Amino acid sequence: MDIPLNVENNLFPEHFTLFQNYPNPFNPSTIISFTIKEKAKTTLRVYDIFGKLVRELTNDVLEPGKYDFEFNGSNLSSGIYYYRLRSGRLKETKKMVLIK
Repeated sequence: MDIPLNVENNLFPEHFTLFQNYPNPFNPSTIISFTIKEKAKTTLRVYDIFGKLVRELTNDVLEPGKYDFEFNGSNLSSGIYYYRLRSGRLKETKKMVLIK
């Protein structure tokens, strides 16, 4: 499990939001940000195009707020990857591109 780069617990998000990673495409690292509006069991995972789990960035009960996680793909091949956020009953998936 990684440690988030930034956590803003002092704001109260109105929505569950998974933002597009930045930069995208990336080499070798990118920032994945999201907001959650309720305390909940939250996972953020990265998968390859075959659906194989590449990395789990968090798997914990998180407080409401905005979170930023760095994903480093230096040990991965160029290509398309997916990141999925699940928090409580909510989930969302986005695509990112690693170019070396």
